[in-house]
Amino acid sequence: MQRPDWAPETIDIERPSVARMYDYYLGGSHNFAADRAAARAMVEAVPEAPLMAQANRAFLRRAVQYLAQAGVRQFLDIGSGIPTVGNVHEIAQRIDPESRVVYVDVDPVAVAHSHEILAGNEHATVLQEDLRNPEAILAHPEVTRLLDFTRPVAVMIVAVLHFVPDSDRPEEVLRTLRGALAPGSHLVLSQASEEGRDGTGERAEAERVYRRTDSQLWIRSRAELTALFDGFELVDPGVVWVPQWRPDSPDQAENAERAVFMGGVGRLGG
Repeated sequence: MQRPDWAPETIDIERPSVARMYDYYLGGSHNFAADRAAARAMVEAVPEAPLMAQANRAFLRRAVQYLAQAGVRQFLDIGSGIPTVGNVHEIAQRIDPESRVVYVDVDPVAVAHSHEILAGNEHATVLQEDLRNPEAILAHPEVTRLLDFTRPVAVMIVAVLHFVPDSDRPEEVLRTLRGALAPGSHLVLSQASEEGRDGTGERAEAERVYRRTDSQLWIRSRAELTALFDGFELVDPGVVWVPQWRPDSPDQAENAERAVFMGGVGRLGG
């Protein structure tokens, strides 16, 4: 397989990446043959896979719009993925050009393309780090340069947690992040769920596909995802299928369980 000019030499283009598979679901072009093959296998196992990605992206857009309209001007997007239409800084800075955004991703392709898109944007930046290292993220010079943690910050962890097993203690990761936040800050979470679905066969096949990638799946229930908002007050309507979270129109919330992702937004009081 020929390596394109935009692909860092350090990455294995023969092994599928969940970030590049997600890019493929969204119709992006920053993916390789191995990513496309794995994504097509996922679509064969779970035909809703592209819908899942699109519904989740729409949830992110609505959540950022809600937060920006509520006065939040700082965003920390962890697991931001490969840039596509409707990135956090585009949404937030449309409402207030002074909004500050820090993207974090572990995938070097996502980071490289984020650097390209953010060139010249003095209020947004990107760094390469793993969600499971929250202390390193919070202490990173780019984070401390751009974000003021004495003021509200929205932490976005969207379509990432299903790649973090319980053994990596996601509740401790979130507790560390919460401990750095000022009152009025928010947490936005979403992840794949089987809540109310008879998807045993789908799940087994999806897990088989993702065992070929750089990350494996860890599906959680509504109750498990809700528990990860510990310390935050859930914003109405709580943890729901992502099309049901403040939809643009009622018809967008129909058959919401087909989106597979559940999500919610929590506010830190005090």
